[in-house]
Order: sequence, then structure tokens, then C-alpha cells
Amino acid sequence: MEETGLRGNLAGVKHILLVLSGKGGVGKSTVSTELALALWHTGKKVGILDVDLCGPSIPRMLKAQGKAVHQCDSGWVPVFVDQDKGISLMSIGFLLEKPDDAVVWRGPKKNALIKQFISDVAWGELDFLIVDTPPGTSDEHISTVESLRPYKPLGAVLVTTPQVVSVGDVRRELTFCKKMGLRVIGIVENMSGFVCPHCSECTNIFSKGGGEELAKHAGVPFLGYVPLDPHLTQSLEEGKDFIQEFPKSSAFPALAYIAQQIMDSTAPQGS
Repeated sequence: MEETGLRGNLAGVKHILLVLSGKGGVGKSTVSTELALALWHTGKKVGILDVDLCGPSIPRMLKAQGKAVHQCDSGWVPVFVDQDKGISLMSIGFLLEKPDDAVVWRGPKKNALIKQFISDVAWGELDFLIVDTPPGTSDEHISTVESLRPYKPLGAVLVTTPQVVSVGDVRRELTFCKKMGLRVIGIVENMSGFVCPHCSECTNIFSKGGGEELAKHAGVPFLGYVPLDPHLTQSLEEGKDFIQEFPKSSAFPALAYIAQQIMDSTAPQGS
């Protein structure tokens, strides 16, 4: 019975992208959100499944905090974050009584909720479902991959920052993908340079190129560099409309380029 339910709620989803990183603090949730918006700007219908149970930050980014998840015949209805219902979001943030509540759960309970998110959310018709995962290669990742694997084309986008430590952690994430039989669509190097808000010059405050070098050695595609843009960060801090601010950002062309590569790599052969 469970398999039928899973197939039913994911039947209208064309592609599923898992956004992974080997460590925290690389901006994975931000990249997940920006990637969803970049795909949406090309006319795609996009869903975001936030399975980062201990740090559900995407509802805040998309000004969806405090919105309620409703029930329908086939399960939970995700929260729509734009008027045209082009972006839908499901997060544990919608299920907490207070935004500051901590999720103090052992693994089995987390895994059960992840499986419920996958089986019980009525996504409808989507071009892409982007799954924002917690950092690392824990049992939560295994639960997510194993629950999603039977039903749709599944691919992973790995996020790193330029530093050697972060690249080393992503190398372990590549090993995880290989062991799980998960196709790697490519690597994104985030925080690759700082764009000055006054002169628009990009300065490499960390190093640069670690992600591209890793992709070359691993034989997987390098999708591109995403700069740090204080304009976008400020919009989040001040509670501005991230959806409206994103196209004005210097990160937008970089994410639009990455989104195009993802669409090309997931397009049916010969189309």
C-alpha cells in the first residue's frame, strides 16, 4: 500500500534533485532556494522538500514562516510561496508550534518523518523537486535516497566552498553517491568570491577553483561558481522578498547558467 501512495504523490514529478554537501555552512539551503528560483524563472514548476530537520531555514528565506500545511485526500498540501503557485515548499518548519522549537529526535523518528514527507505530500505536477538535505552522509540521507530511488529519475547536486577542508568533505560525499548508486549531476562551488556592493568587483576572499578541480579529478561535471552577494544576504536579513530580489543579484546569472546545465543534463535524449 505504501508503494502505491508514494507512486501516486510523485507521479506528476518529472525530476528529483538532491542537494548534498559533506559539511554544514556551505550555503546548501541558499543554493537549493536560488536553484529553485532560477528554474522557476525559466518557466518550470518547482517544489522544494526541506529535509534538513534540525535547521529548516528555507521557509524564512521565502517568507513562508507561519503558513499552515493543509490536509487533502492524498496527504499534505505543500505551501505555495508565489501567487502563480509555481513554487511549492514542504518543511518541518511548518509543523513546529514555535519557529524556535528544536527538533530533538533520535534517528528512527527522523527517518520516519522523511519517509512521510516523501509519501504523503501531494506535489501535483512538477518539473523539478529539489530536496534540501542535512550536511553529511548520515542515516537520514540513506533514508531519503532509498525512499526516492524507486520512483523517479534521481540526481545529486553537490555544494562546496572553495577551501580545501570543504572540498575534502565533498569528496566523501562523492563516495557516498557512488556507494548509493546515485547519479551526480555536478558540483557547485558556492561563496566563490565576494561581490563589492559599491563597485561590483569580485574578490576571492577564500581560494578559488577547489570545486572545479575536484570535479575534474572525480570525472563529474562542474556546474559553476556562485559568488557571495551582500545585496542578497541583506534582503534575507531585512526580511525583504527574496523572490523579487534574486534576479537583481550578481549571483543570478551564475545560478541561471547552472540551472540551464541541469535542464540540459536531465532533458530526454534526442530532444
